[in-house]
Amino acid sequence: MTGVQSGPARGVVVTHARLGEALIEAAEEVSGVRDALVAVSNRGCTPDVLRARVATAVGEGPVVVFVDLAAGSCGFASRAAVRTCSESAIVTGVSLPILLDFLFHRDLPLPELTARLVEKGRANITTAGSEKRDDAARSVSD
Repeated sequence: MTGVQSGPARGVVVTHARLGEALIEAAEEVSGVRDALVAVSNRGCTPDVLRARVATAVGEGPVVVFVDLAAGSCGFASRAAVRTCSESAIVTGVSLPILLDFLFHRDLPLPELTARLVEKGRANITTAGSEKRDDAARSVSD
């Protein structure tokens, strides 16, 4: 990564099947921001073809590559593709909250942006409903 970013980051969402397309569609619908994200799928291609697809989508930086699985074909292809892009970062475990945050903060420097995105992803992994079950159990036993 370079010290000075040349503009707002673009996002490349690399996933299995059509997951990336669906996540981008949802993020654009919620945010109203269009044309900042592009999907790349591993569907029906060899590892070499996937690497080429990702490299083409990455192009010149600044770019954040979002990957569904870090250790799968999408992750391997993404790491290979960004080797030649000096203004790039990879964020694994892509989710809708991460993409929304990206769309609203993509003008931040890449190190700050990626740290923010990772925190956003972690913060959105929670359990829901356990409080209600505990309250229901208490009311039954009272």
